[in-house]
Amino acid sequence: MSSGDDSRRPNPLPSALVSNLQSVLATRRPPPTEDATPTAETSAPAPAPAPAAADDGPAKPVVLLTCAGGIQSPGLAALVDALVKGGRCDVHVCAPESDKPVCGHSITIRETVSATSVDFTGAKAFEISGTPVDCISLGLSGRLFAWSAPALVISGINAGPNCGYEMFHSSAVAAAREALMCGVPSIAISLNWKKDETKDSDFKDAAGLCLPLIHAALADIEKGTFLSGCLLNIGVPSSPSANKGFKLTKQSICSPAQSWQAVSSSRPTPASHFMGMHQSLGIQLAQLGKDASAAGAARRGNTQRKTVEVESVAAAGKPETREVVKKSFRAEFVEKLHEGLDEDIDLRALENGFISVTPLSIHGRVEPELETPASDWLSAALAVDKEKEASAVIAEEQDATDVAEEKESPAT
Repeated sequence: MSSGDDSRRPNPLPSALVSNLQSVLATRRPPPTEDATPTAETSAPAPAPAPAAADDGPAKPVVLLTCAGGIQSPGLAALVDALVKGGRCDVHVCAPESDKPVCGHSITIRETVSATSVDFTGAKAFEISGTPVDCISLGLSGRLFAWSAPALVISGINAGPNCGYEMFHSSAVAAAREALMCGVPSIAISLNWKKDETKDSDFKDAAGLCLPLIHAALADIEKGTFLSGCLLNIGVPSSPSANKGFKLTKQSICSPAQSWQAVSSSRPTPASHFMGMHQSLGIQLAQLGKDASAAGAARRGNTQRKTVEVESVAAAGKPETREVVKKSFRAEFVEKLHEGLDEDIDLRALENGFISVTPLSIHGRVEPELETPASDWLSAALAVDKEKEASAVIAEEQDATDVAEEKESPAT
């Protein structure tokens, strides 16, 4: 009875909606069993699978660079350019925002360190408001870059030699040592920079000279045969283009001489460098500097020789006075003349025009048992590079011979 009444009741849903629902339900039907008779729908061929993504080949090893001279130093720019053009690695840069040459292994703690992206052709770069060791520590932390760890860390190209005990002052060597402490192979590169002699183009020459060693190190790192337990401290002579070749050297015991000079604490801070950039801003800053210097001089005049009352420790219990004197000094490194130095140490090799390659451990001098493997590795790396050069020369000569024969052969 009720079914008959329902059959005569009009459908409350619009016909278009009913058609859409039927289409959706039809697409959700369960797949037919193997015994089911194939229909036009079930016998249709399945869509072809999507083509697999093209294989881009193995990823290039990652090299992390820093430089004690700062993000804008010519040595860093020359090294980045050489590595990018070499095409053997992916280059990442994490360098201080300013020149920090003699920070040693200093780090920044309990203070905020900022990282700002910088444009470097072919490389991903950040400038860091910290020391070179901060740059490597942050770069290896996984917080700044997506990769887990680089294959190699390079600190350079630093302006000034890192020979002897200068390595304890050098923030360039300290950055490479920080990587070694974290288990990452590292190289420190410096140019024996001399005032009024060294040019920016010398950094480009130095980068080109070190490129074969860097490529050899990357190849052996991938094979797992690179030197372990030490970093390579490479020193390039002041005239790179006139170098006499590579030489495995030992760290000398030479120490830089410091000269302390008394300076006036009331001397105003020069503002001439502001004038060169922005004339009007320089004038304002110069005037502010004069005002601040005058006020500071007045304050210093009152505190230069200041009498302070302190509690007496005598039995009488009377207050006594003491005089507080403030003096200002400035330390500078002065060049020393060295005589009778071994020909195999880093400083002598640089002075003689060789490219010095000194293995260093975390504590300084490398252990004697590593000297022989380091010598063998350097010899093998240079031999491979010489073979490549010889092959290139032979190929060029063969091409020249073929061209000459083609010119001499009669036309057919």
